[in-house]
Amino acid sequence: MGRSGASLPLMSRRNLFQAGALGAFAFGLSACGSSSAPTISLYQSKPEVIPYFRDLVSSFNTEHPAIHAIHDATSSLSASFARATPPDLGCLNYNFEMARFQERGELSDLSDLLPEANIAPSVLELVDQYPTYPGRTSVIPYSMMGAATFYNKDIFDQHGLDVPTTYSELLGVCEKLKSAGVTAFYFTSADAWTLAQGIADYSIGGAIDVADFFKRMRDLGTEASNDSEVSFSKNLKKPLEKAVKLAEYTNADATSRKYADGNVAFANGEAAMYLQGPWAITEIMALNPKMNMGIFPLPMTENPEDRKVRVNLDLALWIPEGSQHKDEARELLKYLIQPEIADKYNATNNGFGVRADSPAVSDERLKDLQGFIDKAAFYQGTSTAIPKTIPFENYMQSIFTGGSIEETLATLDGDWQRNARRQGTN
Repeated sequence: MGRSGASLPLMSRRNLFQAGALGAFAFGLSACGSSSAPTISLYQSKPEVIPYFRDLVSSFNTEHPAIHAIHDATSSLSASFARATPPDLGCLNYNFEMARFQERGELSDLSDLLPEANIAPSVLELVDQYPTYPGRTSVIPYSMMGAATFYNKDIFDQHGLDVPTTYSELLGVCEKLKSAGVTAFYFTSADAWTLAQGIADYSIGGAIDVADFFKRMRDLGTEASNDSEVSFSKNLKKPLEKAVKLAEYTNADATSRKYADGNVAFANGEAAMYLQGPWAITEIMALNPKMNMGIFPLPMTENPEDRKVRVNLDLALWIPEGSQHKDEARELLKYLIQPEIADKYNATNNGFGVRADSPAVSDERLKDLQGFIDKAAFYQGTSTAIPKTIPFENYMQSIFTGGSIEETLATLDGDWQRNARRQGTN
């Protein structure tokens, strides 16, 4: 999941998307009708930053009068590839779903742009954790989000609590808060995605090597099952059991609470901790500008060195092979990756830079995570490594609302094997 700071923090996600999409569509029509220059399309549909990229496209057009770029936020990506009319440049969240286009060779080779992009090696490794096309670098990372545990510093100080660095210390913090009548964690279980990207991803990523796990699962192909050498049942059971233990310290009404409810509750001091990403910071701070908030990775082992941050390539750039204007699209890509453009985007939208020479994150709260990012103590979430045809979010929602861990993971193993068969993986 990828959210980031929005200029209208209290507007609903759906309304923000609709407003931005309509603006992008109107801008696209204007651009198409105003010039005889080649027209290229930038497909960027992240709701919170549609206005931001619309402005960037306008600036690009001013500086490059021989090219007309339009900002498309409404088209169906899969349909456009199927019709052989893909966008000229994409700027999207990079996950398993996006990687399927790369794996099929539908994205062009951008390896010659790597020196100019200067992507940190540890960030490039995140791209290679998903299926790639042999001999190509088809994706240029643009922005990385780091997600971890938000905590209310005032509540921690009031009860004499230190930031936990081990799982047992975390349980101790929860027990002390419970004894004081304070809700330790605020869960928003009515929104399945918040559980998947939050407690599920954090607990799994804090306990196992997520990248290695999925590599071994993909290597097994159709042989993967709950009885194979690696499986969801075997490798995810213990982390999720620990996570369910933490769920005992959540708000009693978690099953009826949604993302927006969680932001309000945490801003109002109704819980000491909240498992969300940086996209929530702007909304929380708009509700409570004086909130004293920090962030720490959720510890899931007894070794403090195992702590890691859940990251995702919130935006990555790519150019389809089917683009009729690759050269012009490359010009727009090179414009966007200029340090002065990319750094400003990340500073404005709570992202971590992806270049080897990117400046440190600017938000004071996110600085708590900078040291982990610098030493590559991070992982991509399990939720982003699973095809959308497998309802992982709903499975996690089932587990954290009383369902059986064993039965759910066995179902997940079966889904994975069936998907491998459909894909022809041997």
